[in-house]
Amino acid sequence: MPVRQCKKIQEVLWLGINDFFILKYCSSAVAKSIQSSPWPNITRGIALNKKQNKGGIMASTDPSAALADWHDSKRYLWLLSPAIPLLAVSFLLIYLFIWSSPVLLWGGPFLVYGLIPFADWVVGADTSNPPESAVSQLESDTYYRLIVFAYIPAQYLATILGAWLVAGGGIPWWGLVGLVFSVGAVNGIAINTAHELGHKKTRTERWLAKITLAPVAYGHFFVEHNKGHHKNVATPDDPASSRMGESFWAFLPRTMIGSVKSAWHIEAMRLQRCNQPLWSLKNENLHSWLMTVALFGLITLWLGWIVLPFLLLQAFYGASLLEVINYMEHYGLRRQKKNDGRYERCEPKHSWNSNHIVTNLFLYQLQRHSDHHANPTRRFQALRHFDDSPQLPSGYASMLIPAYLPFVWFRKMDPLVVQHYNGDLTQANLQPGKREALLEKWQRPVVSYQSADSEPSIQQGGVEAARQAEQDIDTPHQFECPNCGYTYDESRGEENEGFPPGTRWLQIPDDWPCPDCAVREKLDFVLKQR
Repeated sequence: MPVRQCKKIQEVLWLGINDFFILKYCSSAVAKSIQSSPWPNITRGIALNKKQNKGGIMASTDPSAALADWHDSKRYLWLLSPAIPLLAVSFLLIYLFIWSSPVLLWGGPFLVYGLIPFADWVVGADTSNPPESAVSQLESDTYYRLIVFAYIPAQYLATILGAWLVAGGGIPWWGLVGLVFSVGAVNGIAINTAHELGHKKTRTERWLAKITLAPVAYGHFFVEHNKGHHKNVATPDDPASSRMGESFWAFLPRTMIGSVKSAWHIEAMRLQRCNQPLWSLKNENLHSWLMTVALFGLITLWLGWIVLPFLLLQAFYGASLLEVINYMEHYGLRRQKKNDGRYERCEPKHSWNSNHIVTNLFLYQLQRHSDHHANPTRRFQALRHFDDSPQLPSGYASMLIPAYLPFVWFRKMDPLVVQHYNGDLTQANLQPGKREALLEKWQRPVVSYQSADSEPSIQQGGVEAARQAEQDIDTPHQFECPNCGYTYDESRGEENEGFPPGTRWLQIPDDWPCPDCAVREKLDFVLKQR
């Protein structure tokens, strides 16, 4: 056997097969970070998947071969998300039966503001994407769906157990504060579970989203986020998109009040089209709010009025966790208006992203926010990183404290907004009262900026065919959303949106958004060929 070949075999036997491939096919910096990582098996798998997805000896030009080779190295790490309420329940049970130190009641803040940011710093980021050949299999894998479902019963258990401890008395005031934050953190993070479920097309998942929102009293999120935020994101019309120069404390009341108003308006318009009364059980907002009233009412009847302030305070804190994430996700970013008065469609450049591994594991990859806005119905395990998407300095969890401190946040983020727009802040979403001051401080000579798109352009021929077909009122046609594939059939209509069977495409308002993804409006739909 040739000496060179013998040395290769010895090298593999000495290092182990995984380390051999990493040292040979990864850069020296990546290899060094993997070998020194406290979680080498995790980072090995991520590095090898990243190499595979970018091409190399483990990649294949044959899609079936790529699918056979690829595996999700984080498959079991996704269980960290439903572990959050289980950890909370464990701490509360330890306090109740083993060690009654109020320090245990502060487990939620410790996790959110301490442990997760530290783990993000240690483990680092991962920009690898699943190969397209694996996406359909990932999407159809029931395992990932069950992970999301698993959060809900543990969330309810944590809420009820927290109320039980309050009713029992004997907790010092600072322990009660910790309990509010801990249970609120569980229910605040649960909004992300509702977010994942609410974007899906099945009736079961959408109802589970409402059930998940009940303990945090934020049921209108189901309507406003899906049909409001996703339509108006990164525009001055969106209450959930923050403006450059706007502090979180100014954003919080604006988004909380604005989101309720937006959700109510969206349902009012839908129910008007359906010829249904606004104050009825047909109102999606009332569905969710009544669930909260029923839950809080039953717990109060059981345990007494003393638990009601606790339930309301933890709900407010939980909702504020959602809104501080909203504050980060689109800070200062703005879609531009086109000549026809419509906003350009949402692209990767309109959302702040992060690839920090640990926060993504806890939040179902919410930090891959650009792909989520491009494809809202795509499941979390298949979300992609885009090279041209703007990146936060760190993960969402690490950015919470800076977001609470305006002078720190502005120092970190304002230069990034300026850099993103190449010095032309006239294109940014600026706080109206600070617009002139921001332009005076940051404005630079204008440099053009062009971003790669996250998805194929609309087939203009299909759009034109749709415009022609809608004039043909004698033959029913089908019109398809180019983003998510939703189909409007004139013969069937869409009764839930107020369009009975037989409603012609010509009769539908031009600004009507797709009921599944809200990314596209009627004017973007293409004619579906039978």
